[in-house]
Amino acid sequence: MKIIMLGAPGAGKGTQAKMIADAYNIPHISTGDIFRANIKNNTELGIKAKKYMDQGLLVPDELTCDLVVDRICQEDCADGYVLDGFPRTIPQAVCLDKALEGMSDKIDYAVNVKVPDENIVRRMSGRRACAKCGATYHIVHIPPKKEGICDRCSSELILRDDDKPETVLKRLSVYHAQTQPLIEYYDEKGVLVEVDGTQEMNDVFAEITGALK
Repeated sequence: MKIIMLGAPGAGKGTQAKMIADAYNIPHISTGDIFRANIKNNTELGIKAKKYMDQGLLVPDELTCDLVVDRICQEDCADGYVLDGFPRTIPQAVCLDKALEGMSDKIDYAVNVKVPDENIVRRMSGRRACAKCGATYHIVHIPPKKEGICDRCSSELILRDDDKPETVLKRLSVYHAQTQPLIEYYDEKGVLVEVDGTQEMNDVFAEITGALK
């Protein structure tokens, strides 16, 4: 089963991707992990990607697609995979489809975890991270035992810049402009599954698995 996860930043698609991967015993593949692995192993594709990243530039769509295709061609993906964070744009989706067609393959499902923007801003602005050990919390859903203090190392918890409301709104703006068109793209292909991401985590998962045949 080949699955793509869609949804705005903070919608919870990463958590659901991991749960799906565990349930169906298939790899959870994120572009960040692919980049790190190729750079660490000094592969030809990793060297190319690092040149862009070192300059603070986005890795071009074609190279990103090559990295993803290289990963999904590995033996552990024979029974399927869950792609998390790719594709992010229509050109990336087209590139992936062409590569899969060349292998007589295709994406089975594109799962869109729907959450209103205001919910996402509220969710992410409630996140807290330990500046020392990196442990993460949420002031409502996963609060520390002592307010503002990390359970693990007793260091101060902070609101990361990425989670500040103004930053979240900017990220959502980029998502709506670049990534949201993918929902229509996969809907037209007849593989789109939409779920209500405002539910409890396990209820979202149950809705997803109920839709995957």
